[in-house]
Amino acid sequence: MGARSVTASPVKERPSWRLKPPHDQQTQGIVVSGFSWLPAGKALFLHCDGLETDAGRGLWLQTLMKVAPVTASDGKPEKRAAAIAFTWTGLQKAGLSPEVLATFAAPFREGMYQDDRLRRLGDKLKDKWQEPVIDGGPLWSGNIPAEDELRQVTTRTTVHALLLLYGETVADVQVWGEEVGLALAPHGMKIVHQLALDLQFDEAGIGREHFGFADGMSQPIPFGDPDVASEDTVVLSDGRPAPRDEWHGVPLGEILLGHTNAHAEKAPGPVVRDDKFARAAQLSPQGAPEGFLNLGLNGSYMVVRELRQYVARFWQSLEDNAARIRAHDPSATHVTADWLAERIVGRNIDGHLLSPSGLLAADEHKQPQNAFGFAELDPHGHGCPLGSHVRRANPRDGLARDYASAPALLDSVNNHRILRRGRKYGATATDRRTDDGAERGLLFICLNADIARQFEFIQQTWLLNKNFATLYDETDPLMGPKGRFTIPEQPLRRIVDVQTFIQLAGGEYFFLPSLPALRYLSSSRD
Repeated sequence: MGARSVTASPVKERPSWRLKPPHDQQTQGIVVSGFSWLPAGKALFLHCDGLETDAGRGLWLQTLMKVAPVTASDGKPEKRAAAIAFTWTGLQKAGLSPEVLATFAAPFREGMYQDDRLRRLGDKLKDKWQEPVIDGGPLWSGNIPAEDELRQVTTRTTVHALLLLYGETVADVQVWGEEVGLALAPHGMKIVHQLALDLQFDEAGIGREHFGFADGMSQPIPFGDPDVASEDTVVLSDGRPAPRDEWHGVPLGEILLGHTNAHAEKAPGPVVRDDKFARAAQLSPQGAPEGFLNLGLNGSYMVVRELRQYVARFWQSLEDNAARIRAHDPSATHVTADWLAERIVGRNIDGHLLSPSGLLAADEHKQPQNAFGFAELDPHGHGCPLGSHVRRANPRDGLARDYASAPALLDSVNNHRILRRGRKYGATATDRRTDDGAERGLLFICLNADIARQFEFIQQTWLLNKNFATLYDETDPLMGPKGRFTIPEQPLRRIVDVQTFIQLAGGEYFFLPSLPALRYLSSSRD
């Protein structure tokens, strides 16, 4: 649920990671930073009409690079930044041949609304949209044609590309978005959907999602191998070599294609034939078969899901649950809506983890502690409940059968991590218990090199698994459908009836290309 570490600490910040040259000049900046210094944002969902000629296919991207140049990860913070990603149908419109499109990963080729993928994600089962999807089904997708005999859902709006704009003020981003729309219109590109994105910090230096909780607390930390020249790719922001973080370290190939992943293999990506256009774009032969160049190197697969949050429903439901519990047990005076909400999330409202002794102490940077394992700290969920959102989204070593096997379980869990780059959209609710009818939520964005093993695994095996961590018939209390949620407490437990608090309004799998790959896509190939 978020984009970055949320606390703007007055003490010295912990070092972050960055890429070494030439990878920093080839990778889109959203991968490394998320542009957290730019609080305003705009998501522009683009649809392509026409562009039947090779020249036309490249011209719109050439125009876009002038009005909204895509930001590389090598630059210093600027007042503006941009990123772009494409759906499978968008790359088809961009002129990639069936031969090239076939080299992309299967989940991307099939799309988020292919029948089997809908089942994995818990969006549609037995031809019925599930509760965590808006009435009538999602509004937008890439509308990827079905392969073989597997059925495919069609949405009313087709998205070919997602352009993300970031700036210092809402007004600046709004004007910029209008400029983009005017520049692209003559080339058959239309803005068919848009969301105003926000990453504001409160007076305590905390960025909060719409339910009010500190967001973006835990992220994977990529590392390379300084002893192997081709893998010496990651350093800390202060220039020191980036060691493997004990709790959150993942090989760079879990995030970027073409680099070594957790299975000691080069994360596979798409390739194109070695021709004058590919060479002019400076595509690399690294990791590509003979006669081909690597279109995927330093790119990534981007998962995007527009998630509506129902703030009043969330808080009123917990008020009702708290009142029911106190009526049944007059001694439970501590059970309030806030108490229940913290256990649903697994952290307190400012981001500190719940533990059996209360709250986990802040780290040396005065930020919420993130270097911990559940196996030693809270194996039975007496502080942070076993089924809470943070334990499901990242179980760490908490699924180990004993403390001796905890390190192996931690390594296994880290093989499924995703890098989140989402932001909230819509106005902040002025009264959390009153439904004002406004649409608000999170534009969930994550980057991963293997959609099935990373994003889809998390969604299916952890978030929506009804038997997760010895539980029975429960799913994620924040992201899942209505059901029950167990909170361990003396003398045994408390049961909370949770509702559907978040719904999918649209989504798709995107390809986030490198800068060389963008140059190739914008070339007038014949």
